Amino acid sequence: MEHNRVEQFDKIVKTIRDGYRALTEYWLEWSIYTAFEFWLMVLLFIASLAFVLIKIDKEKIFLIGFYGYSIHMTIGYLDMYGRNMGFWNFPFPLIPGLPGLVLDSSIVPVIFMMVYQWTLNHNKNYYLYSFLTACFFAFIFKPSMEAIGVLKLYGKANYFHLLIVYVTAFLISRFLTNLFLWLQKKYSKQLSH
Repeated sequence: MEHNRVEQFDKIVKTIRDGYRALTEYWLEWSIYTAFEFWLMVLLFIASLAFVLIKIDKEKIFLIGFYGYSIHMTIGYLDMYGRNMGFWNFPFPLIPGLPGLVLDSSIVPVIFMMVYQWTLNHNKNYYLYSFLTACFFAFIFKPSMEAIGVLKLYGKANYFHLLIVYVTAFLISRFLTNLFLWLQKKYSKQLSH
């Protein structure tokens, strides 16, 4: 009985590995790296990272960076879940094994970081402006990306599902950031006594 369970698991792992091989072969066979959409992804990736390096508040760089890392990781996990479940995928990845690298691992975190920074610096409502940003991504940015062919939704997945992903990500990221700020404050007081 135990042996059959392990054999079944091994078959699943092989299927996943074969899927990644197929994606890599697709990337090479169709010379994805020569397509306009691929170079658009390169440009968006580089531009978003350059933008954050220029615009990040240097006095709050660790705080904004920690928040950005939190949103990057949260979006990354949610994106991976959506891709693994077959809800969406990216036909023009920079790297075959990392299809969401440009849109959900660089552009989205950078924009949310800038919104977080702006709400901190201008004493604005984080939740309101993050929700508006999530709406922008779900109902304007991602439909535009789908229209030009760099995002593909499958099955019953829709833009409202993407909104749920972005709202979940900014709520978790804010919670994690606040939790670590609270822990830092709590333990720095204890250590100073």
